[in-house]
Amino acid sequence: MLALDIKNLSKRYEHFHLQDVSFQLEQGYIMGFIGANGAGKTTTIKSILNLTRIDSGEIHILGKNMAEHEVELKQEIGSAFGDINFYTRSKISSLTNVIKTFYRNWDDATYHRYMKKFNLIEDKKIAELSTGMKVKYNLALALSHGAKLLILDEPTSGLDPVARDHLLDIFQELVGSGEISILFSTHITSDLEKCADYITYLHNGRIINSAEKEEFIDTYRLLNGRKEQLEQIKDRLISYKTNSFGFTGLIYTTDLDPALHLTSTVPNLEEIMIYCSKKEDTYV
Repeated sequence: MLALDIKNLSKRYEHFHLQDVSFQLEQGYIMGFIGANGAGKTTTIKSILNLTRIDSGEIHILGKNMAEHEVELKQEIGSAFGDINFYTRSKISSLTNVIKTFYRNWDDATYHRYMKKFNLIEDKKIAELSTGMKVKYNLALALSHGAKLLILDEPTSGLDPVARDHLLDIFQELVGSGEISILFSTHITSDLEKCADYITYLHNGRIINSAEKEEFIDTYRLLNGRKEQLEQIKDRLISYKTNSFGFTGLIYTTDLDPALHLTSTVPNLEEIMIYCSKKEDTYV
């Protein structure tokens, strides 16, 4: 079953166009959603949640059309957009008592279990929570009403490496049952290399690539060569950088010619993003 199925999603603003965005997330997996600031990640997420009206396209969650089953499906979704900037002077317990009234499947026992697991104290005020604690609190809320799809916008941003690693472990534990799926956007691509099953890359409002992580990375190779070799391969490169020693460029694996005797390596996600962002016609 597909946890998320986006087909030809489009949304036009005066200075930005989200154009024919399509991707799928299988149930029980983690998808990393990457792209530079302004690429359209938050617009896509808000469109999925029907927080902004789309111009065209279809959004299906857990097999149902979001436009037709919004109220029902929002019982199955847990979402978090960065900071908690409301009820900041209230205690966690007070905010929880407000939020749980919106969910018919709310389970207090599950909530308290996750609060204990995440070492969260209900007597603390929202303003006293660290960034990591706020993310964990959002997760506790989502999981306490039986959310099957978690949509998180920059959940690891601002966390120290130890806290980030702990949170990634939690993500992997959550999807281990096969019932919960996670879509999360991030600029920290190393996090995705640790925990993501799928990668979707958005650039200037369009999908560059969306695939299983290993397949996504294997689409590309990073080349290193001497300056005099650049002319032989230049037209095949997605983009490249030159220095006093030669050049480094990104190429589609299918365009790689072993006869050129260039050094090729498997790029990481950050390198793929950097080189793809330098050229506009990189959509696959």
